[in-house]
Amino acid sequence: MSQTTLDKVYRMITSEDDGRVCRDIPESACNHQPQNFLTHIVSLGATKTADGLIDPKLVLSWLLTQLGAPAVFIGLLVPVRESGALLPQLFTAASLRRLPQRKWAWSAGSAVQGIAAIGIAVCALTLQGVAAGAAIIVLLGLLAVARSVSSVTYKDVLGKTVSKVRRGTATGTAASASAIFVILFGGALASGYFDRLSLVVSALLVAGRLWMMAAFLFSTLEEVPGSTEGGRNPLKAAWENIALLGKDVQLRRFIATRGLLISTALAPPFMVALSASQAAENAFGGLGLLVIASSGAALLSSYVWGRLADQSSRKVLIFSALAATISLVATLGLNATGLLQTVWALPFVIFTLMIAYQGVRLGRATHLVDMATEETRIAYTALSNTIIGLLVALGGIFSLIAEVAGLDIVIGILALMSAAAAVVGAGLKEVQADGP
Repeated sequence: MSQTTLDKVYRMITSEDDGRVCRDIPESACNHQPQNFLTHIVSLGATKTADGLIDPKLVLSWLLTQLGAPAVFIGLLVPVRESGALLPQLFTAASLRRLPQRKWAWSAGSAVQGIAAIGIAVCALTLQGVAAGAAIIVLLGLLAVARSVSSVTYKDVLGKTVSKVRRGTATGTAASASAIFVILFGGALASGYFDRLSLVVSALLVAGRLWMMAAFLFSTLEEVPGSTEGGRNPLKAAWENIALLGKDVQLRRFIATRGLLISTALAPPFMVALSASQAAENAFGGLGLLVIASSGAALLSSYVWGRLADQSSRKVLIFSALAATISLVATLGLNATGLLQTVWALPFVIFTLMIAYQGVRLGRATHLVDMATEETRIAYTALSNTIIGLLVALGGIFSLIAEVAGLDIVIGILALMSAAAAVVGAGLKEVQADGP
């Protein structure tokens, strides 16, 4: 693609017509911003599409059921995927700082995720029962750890290659574009024209290729070498990262807000379980329709959330928290009146919650990148992700609460968490208003 075409596409997406905006990035990176901006969109879009095709909450849980794996393995899918992608970051961040160009670490992580996805597809074709469950969990763990490497370096690379007030647009556009492809996958699953197991295995293979393609493309970014200070003993660095909590009030408030907003990720399984009607399950329980609902929310909201995050990531977090609260309270209200068992109710509340979830994802990423400096960005990312990983792992407690007190109590607690996130998030600074 020629430079002129790159500039035109860049201006079309960003609505930039009054001179190129270059804030909070090295001056030498300004001329490469259109190319880097579009490289981020395509690379991130490919990996987000792969994420949707391999979604542990939906796709892999269905796959393990079809392969006859014990329920214990199905229950491990989300904790392994989420905690495995977050917990290692506190210990790997310092080592990754030794790399002046961190795009290579992101690319390596993406390539390993691709290999793991292809391995899962092979297991689906060759294994059954316990063997299939154990092998897929191990490969998912490998994928999660590789993802942690990409995650801890991505925000740093984004901060060096794309200007402030453009970062949310890049990530939001990527999420919206990927949602289109995942919706097509969901439509194929829901259509009944294809054998679902064959289609899921094919999707896993496609996901693997997408991760590998993204690894190559991301390596072409024009990334200015950055600071390498801090590449030291991982345990010592982890302790020093934890000490950041005592020094930065805004970091503590951001992590508290993000921690409360894990409610948006934990709630969907409980919402589905609360609907006891077989009719509702038939209407919305199909794998294809679940995928369509989740991706449809991303398609309709991600670009909008991303653009708004470039103006105020603080407001995105607050609005998302309020939207999640309304969705969860509506779920309880519909259940109390007996309407949750109707065909439309459960799809609607889950769809609206997923819109809030997309806002949380984009708002937290943009806020962290814009809040931190080049020197603190990796440490802040690793620390916040590790703490959230611990909280997600502890989220299994909600299953025990559901057994003892009931699903409606769990959803009520998650609604209170979302509401509290809006209150705590109101104290965050408007980091996009700061100078470069």
